[in-house]
Amino acid sequence: MSRVFVIGDIHGAYRALRQCLERSHFDYENDHLICLGDVSDGWPETRASIDGLMRLKNLTYILGNHDWWTLEWMLHGTIERVWHSQGGKATIDSYREGVPPAHIKFLSDALLYYKYKNKLFVHAGIDPFIPLEQQDRHTFLWDRSLASLALSKYENSSQGKLSSFDEIYIGHTPIHYPTPIMSLGVWLMDTGAGWSGTLSMMDVDTKDMFISDPVPSLYPGIEGRKRK
Repeated sequence: MSRVFVIGDIHGAYRALRQCLERSHFDYENDHLICLGDVSDGWPETRASIDGLMRLKNLTYILGNHDWWTLEWMLHGTIERVWHSQGGKATIDSYREGVPPAHIKFLSDALLYYKYKNKLFVHAGIDPFIPLEQQDRHTFLWDRSLASLALSKYENSSQGKLSSFDEIYIGHTPIHYPTPIMSLGVWLMDTGAGWSGTLSMMDVDTKDMFISDPVPSLYPGIEGRKRK
């Protein structure tokens, strides 16, 4: 029986991605993986990470803000200073032999959000008071308001939901918890793989979690960024 998984921000940590897939016994032919974006920037294997995701038969890929920066570089050669300093250099270095057209298409075809069984998957967040169709790319890729509100209520043990969706899954905002957490119907899936944390993957239906080793331990001798 096929399963549906969601995974947080990979940030070039291909070794962590492999661990999550192996620990979940992911079926490459039948299971479905929903990736919340930001496969690029941070650790040195952005190219390998995209290659790995492209081997999955059933993949839904959602665009992240780092992916948008990466795509701007791939298409136009644009290197924004903030991107270069926030992991972009590692992405550029991973493509020393050139950028495959398939990788440009992979990021170009990424979705801004994805809906499944009244669950919403988006990189950064949404405004729960405005229809999705009226919201812009900046909100989906950058806005942390939803994450901030969910985190504040999680720490106060509040109940309820922030939207009409049964659940919302987001990445983008690293959390200081060892596993994903849910607050007010919002699952925060970024456990800091791009920094000093781990990569987290979860079965959407059973909520079983599959966590990588701390990513710095997978890249000994490579200095990562300090965790936010």
